[in-house]
Amino acid sequence: MNKPLGPLRTPFDTPPAPGTATEVAPGILWIRLPLPMVLDHVNVFALDDGDGWTLVDTGMFSRRSRALWEDILAGPLVGKPVRRVIVTHHHPDHIGCAGWFQSAHGAELLTTRTAWLMARMLTFDEQALPAPETLAFWTRAGMDPEILAQRAAERPFNFADIVAPMPLGFTRLQEGDRIHAGGRDWDIHIGHGHAPEHATLWSTDGALVLGGDQLLSTISPNIGVYATEPEADPLSEWLESCTRLQAYATEDQLVLPGHKLPFTGLPIRLRQLIENHHNALPRLRAFLAEKPRSAPDCFPLLFKRKITGDTYGLALVEAVAHLNHLRATGQADFTLRADGVRLWHAVATEAPAAPAPAQAP
Repeated sequence: MNKPLGPLRTPFDTPPAPGTATEVAPGILWIRLPLPMVLDHVNVFALDDGDGWTLVDTGMFSRRSRALWEDILAGPLVGKPVRRVIVTHHHPDHIGCAGWFQSAHGAELLTTRTAWLMARMLTFDEQALPAPETLAFWTRAGMDPEILAQRAAERPFNFADIVAPMPLGFTRLQEGDRIHAGGRDWDIHIGHGHAPEHATLWSTDGALVLGGDQLLSTISPNIGVYATEPEADPLSEWLESCTRLQAYATEDQLVLPGHKLPFTGLPIRLRQLIENHHNALPRLRAFLAEKPRSAPDCFPLLFKRKITGDTYGLALVEAVAHLNHLRATGQADFTLRADGVRLWHAVATEAPAAPAPAQAP
């Protein structure tokens, strides 16, 4: 069956149940692990190397995940060892169990240098309360004062809570590398924007793409700015990556993504991911031309729905990313309100010069 996902299609109606696996191609198993958030799952893939397995991503490090992994190792993975773990990017739902597979199972870790450095650094950066720099970032971004006061008094999200300690040592993946796993050769292409140095794997036979969060079907990856780099412009990096990856995409490739269902139709999906932001930016600039706005003021225009609960933080960092992009491209700037909140306004840009009149013959 080839079920439609709008202009995309999937050969799979339902994901594998917890503790089970679905074969999506010869020698490649799709496994789904639960997440304790609105996006309640992550996809991981096991590639059969004959005498062992290569995993692509791992899920968060929790008692539930470890128990599921023990069931999976004894069941769908038929007791063969995990010899390698490939991590697409440093986010906890992808790298969470990598250190555990290294220390408890002797697996080799393959990932990009930035992903490894970010994850290892963040596992050591444990905080009982938000850092002053984080509070200042939230204030400048215009976080709702009640939410800010609540977060200021609570233990923040810490990598160490859901990412296993990561021992020294990894094998670097970088643009243009080729590796062998699951009976196939895979070319490495790097994306940016959702996460720095995000690895994607493209089988050289043209059949499969392991896309992580860089290539998702029915949701758009979060493009966010954080206190770690408050003036960053990840949206420029995202648009550049999607444009560059179009050169490798074909209609028939089966994309194995980090979330949701595997799909075909990648050229269309990359165009959608680009156009989604290209269409939003002019509307955002026009919105800022009406009067100065804070980042939360822009939520209705950017997201077209009420933002509440767990989605507030993700919406805030994505709104800041769009505003930072307009500033980086000379289309917007900000002033500081008395309470320290950035109020954004459109900047007049020069109209392109009119073409010279045609000369009479």
